[in-house]
Amino acid sequence: MQLILMSLGLAALIGTSESQTGCYGNINNVDTTGASCKTARQEGLRYCGVAASQKIAEKDLKNMNRYKGIIKSAGRKMCVDPAVIAGIISRESHAGTALKNGWGDNGNAFGLMQVDKRYHRPVGRWNSEEHLVQGTGILVNMIKGIQKKFPRWTKDQQLKGGICAYNAGIQTVQTYDKMDIGTANNDYANDVVARAKFFKRNGY
Repeated sequence: MQLILMSLGLAALIGTSESQTGCYGNINNVDTTGASCKTARQEGLRYCGVAASQKIAEKDLKNMNRYKGIIKSAGRKMCVDPAVIAGIISRESHAGTALKNGWGDNGNAFGLMQVDKRYHRPVGRWNSEEHLVQGTGILVNMIKGIQKKFPRWTKDQQLKGGICAYNAGIQTVQTYDKMDIGTANNDYANDVVARAKFFKRNGY
């Protein structure tokens, strides 16, 4: 009996290893205030915060599940938690439903993760794994930039900073508590983190 319990305990530890959470912190440990009231109102909600982010993510879940396989594959290749990728996809393109022929942001941003053509050369189809690998690679570069800029932050804090920088650039991140100032609706990282936690609970 004791051996069985030890095995179960080991399995639980393995279940929370880097293979599931990625190499850049654990999204479940990242603090978040969720969506701003401005973001929530744009989504037709009368409440703000984490509950609003969760509701928005819930609305995106059915469409997100169409891409679950390639999201997980891109996550494995880049050692990034698939839930984080899904959180960004939800915020950027509502799992593709906000795009026109794969483009958004007045024709400047491409694909599920909205890679900006003004700064990057988009690759692959808008809804392909190749695109997700590119977008996730950009996120990884942002996280690494935040690691260099704020080496004393925890991995979880650096993960949140990288998500913020994905939207507004490394230069925008000045302090941990106010990193979202200067991002879209001043809530990008907090909203994405809250959405990512929802997707984490739903199989990502």
